[in-house]
Amino acid sequence: MTYERFASWYDQLMSDAPYDAWCALVERTVASYHVGKRLLDLGCGTGELAIRLAEKGFEVTGVDLSEQMLAIAQMKAEERGVALSFFQQDMREFGPFEPFDTIVIFCDSLNYLLQEEDVIATFSRAYDQLRPGGLFLFDVHSLFKMENVFLHHRTFASNDEQVSYIWNCYEGSWPHSVEHELTFFVQLEEGMYERVDEMHVQRTYDVDQYVMWLKQAGFRLLHVWADFTEQQPTKESERIFFIAQK
Repeated sequence: MTYERFASWYDQLMSDAPYDAWCALVERTVASYHVGKRLLDLGCGTGELAIRLAEKGFEVTGVDLSEQMLAIAQMKAEERGVALSFFQQDMREFGPFEPFDTIVIFCDSLNYLLQEEDVIATFSRAYDQLRPGGLFLFDVHSLFKMENVFLHHRTFASNDEQVSYIWNCYEGSWPHSVEHELTFFVQLEEGMYERVDEMHVQRTYDVDQYVMWLKQAGFRLLHVWADFTEQQPTKESERIFFIAQK
């Protein structure tokens, strides 16, 4: 997986992403458990959620593996007049930082970890970087979405004047994984189009597996919700949310 070129078009392709819903979920949960507003956004990408949370009064730190994503995030934060700290780090071994009140991993960023030990390491690191009573919130693709949405429909496309793409999905080599083959057609200044190919691989696990790893890391599970509702997942839920506490 690379983000060198992808970072430039990420916001355009994610223009319909429910950032406000993620932000509202964090606000409600933090208020419900009366924790502070020192927050870490792991896998923050181009900073859309991190900036929204900063505008809501959170003291936000953003971490991402992509230098290009973080450069865009920093530029947007400056344009919107909010102060955030961004660091290029791997979520499996981020830090060290002063303890946070809340750590979040959203927009299925955790699904890019392809080995079980990587997820386990991320949970352990999150536990270590939270203050006692701190919250850990993340979401992942469900097994249903992997096997019945991505692999059933297989091909998605968008035809925009400046950036168009064809997105093909294939069964991955890991259990419950999908290979996303993305072909972009990017308009150049002279009116010609450049073709750029990207490959992204994601993997997910059963809800019970995530719960077991959280408990092994030392967390107390508070909630498992689905699709931005405060309802338990069904067989056809697509996005699973976990809320845990140190």
